[in-house]
Amino acid sequence: MNDPEFRARASMRMCLVACAALIFLPVAGHAAPASTTALPELDIDAQDTSLLDKSSGATTLAPETIVRQRLHGPDSAALFSQVPGVSLWSNGGISSLPVINGMADDRVATVVDGVRIQAACPNHMNPAMSYIAPDMIETATAIAGITPVSMGGDSTAGTIDVERRDPKFARRGKVLITGQARGAYHSNGNGWEGSASATTANDWLSLNYTASYAARGNYHAGGGEGVVRSSEYKAASHAVTLGLHKGGNLLALTFSQTDTPYEGFPNAYMDMTENRSTDVHGKYTGAFDWGTLEVRGYWQRVNHVMNDLSDKGGHTWNTGMPMNDNSRMAGYSIKATIPMGSWNTLRLGDGFDHQGLSDWWPPLPGSMMMGPGTFRNINDGHRDRLGNFAEWESHPAPRVRTLLGLRSDVVMMNTGSVSPYATSMSGGMTGMSGMSGMAATETAAANAFNAEDHRHTDVNFDVTALARWDATDRLSIEGGYARKTRSPNLFERYTWGRSQMDSTMIGWFGDGNGYVGNNNLTPEIANTASFTADFHDRKHEVWAVSIQPYYTYVHHYINVNRLQTFSNGFAQLQFANHNAQLYGVNVGAHARLWNSPVWGKGAASTKIDWVRGQDLVTRTGLYHEMPANGTVALDDTLGAWSAHGEVQLVKRKSTVDVLRNEPRTPGYALLNLSGRYRWRFALFELGLDNVFNQHAYLPLGGVSLGDYIATGSLRPLALMGRSVNASVTASF
Repeated sequence: MNDPEFRARASMRMCLVACAALIFLPVAGHAAPASTTALPELDIDAQDTSLLDKSSGATTLAPETIVRQRLHGPDSAALFSQVPGVSLWSNGGISSLPVINGMADDRVATVVDGVRIQAACPNHMNPAMSYIAPDMIETATAIAGITPVSMGGDSTAGTIDVERRDPKFARRGKVLITGQARGAYHSNGNGWEGSASATTANDWLSLNYTASYAARGNYHAGGGEGVVRSSEYKAASHAVTLGLHKGGNLLALTFSQTDTPYEGFPNAYMDMTENRSTDVHGKYTGAFDWGTLEVRGYWQRVNHVMNDLSDKGGHTWNTGMPMNDNSRMAGYSIKATIPMGSWNTLRLGDGFDHQGLSDWWPPLPGSMMMGPGTFRNINDGHRDRLGNFAEWESHPAPRVRTLLGLRSDVVMMNTGSVSPYATSMSGGMTGMSGMSGMAATETAAANAFNAEDHRHTDVNFDVTALARWDATDRLSIEGGYARKTRSPNLFERYTWGRSQMDSTMIGWFGDGNGYVGNNNLTPEIANTASFTADFHDRKHEVWAVSIQPYYTYVHHYINVNRLQTFSNGFAQLQFANHNAQLYGVNVGAHARLWNSPVWGKGAASTKIDWVRGQDLVTRTGLYHEMPANGTVALDDTLGAWSAHGEVQLVKRKSTVDVLRNEPRTPGYALLNLSGRYRWRFALFELGLDNVFNQHAYLPLGGVSLGDYIATGSLRPLALMGRSVNASVTASF
């Protein structure tokens, strides 16, 4: 299993099988006839959809919500910031990590175009959502309740799922040429964005090109607190999509590349100085007399480089402390939906995901510590996951729906031998005598790691049971249980460095501490029970209130044990299995306030989230749990004009993880305003974030290490101050 050539051949075979399926499946079976016009856009709210869409924990963002949220910036994860149960770990400017009901990062199944992308960085600087710009997103869904097994495995929280636009086609005998371009400016940090998309198509063939660009300098904190160092970024992406449409079949092939020349991380010791992702993925959907079929296949290559940007003290981006990652991912998924009469639907699925990763730190010429050899943090590691599921949805009575699912995931992991900096150029480790303390620590840790067996095979299974009862025309009640399992990632199991410098280069938590892997970790098992009461008017048009309490108990929760405390006050921590519990409540509500020719259409909405997490071994709070928070928003639309105002309220953060020295942060209130005007084929947007330039610290921002390195003063990461945002979109 650890033969690189064998794994390369196996991955290539998987890709060939997926590609063959994408090509030949459209002609298999008897396809249902399709319209000769363009493929219709589905209005989910207007259909009698399944529990996958009607579940109270599932939120699909409306197109106008995506448009409004993208005005704040190019971070795609931030599109979900107003969804009940969802918050964000602050990271780089385009790399926030979604949190669902108190669990973040790998615990959330983040899916982009049907692909579960793993972070290829020991600091998780390149999460899945960083590879797709908001302008490229057509649909965005968050599941913050009981997650169906068909919506993802190998996760213990919910699911974030975003999709690009499906190819567009012309009517028979016609030619379609369409597109749009957008430009945006942000005053705080002098940020610029641009995107363009163009499509040409006939009734069976479509070709689309999409590009995006974003750049911003360091932002300023509110209240005149000055610049937040290492918060700048620059990124660009390109994608070409070829679509084929015939009968009830759609085939789409996308070739894309994303480049991030640099991205600062204000709460990390390192910054990203190059990240290039090249990927190919295909999608086939078909309607047959027995049901529908969806097949996807993908291949992705990521080359990732870290170092210090200048405001962290790096002389240039090629010195300081270079760290390199090389990742290759490939896989496929097959999903079949089979109606079984008017009361039952069966869904079956199979999928495979391969991640191959090497993480090495080149020697720094002239350095006594970082040399003479290459530090190999993860050497030819791999993580392969084979998953299968069966899901049965039933409609046994007019007001009752049930969903029952079973899923298995087999996760296979391994890695090769490692080496410390104290390695001669010929490849052997130097002798222990005469070594510095750091070199001796590294060499002893490498020897101990290499003596272990690193092969792991985790056989995991998930169960979901969900029921919804429309008790009256104004009340729906939903309850469910889910057993979800997640295996450790490569960095949690295989990072081995024990010196202060080595361990502080590992960790995606923004806390300044150092992290050491644990080869003996076992998978997390989360048991979640959730109940939802949904009150609404008879036609679901005027008002609605949803109240969702939940409780989760996690066996073998991957938390940390403290190994030592460094002289600067930070800690060295090792990943370890504990038990933990999380409980909370999510509240969402909206109401139509007025509808008149003079004042237009007015609506109010709100969300309130409260979560509490506790480690049952250490009896401390879980790390980065968002304090009680809420948003109250008011919208008004009058003809071509629309306006939006919102107040964000965040309570003081008092429950923290003391093992990580997590800072407490005061509460705050922010006011954001925005407006839009549509004129013919153009959309003009203007917004003002943090209107009163309120000074505040981000509860999930960790510590501002960029400022700490420059000034020696340690504080929590500050929230962005006032920013004027402007955007113009033209369509043709």
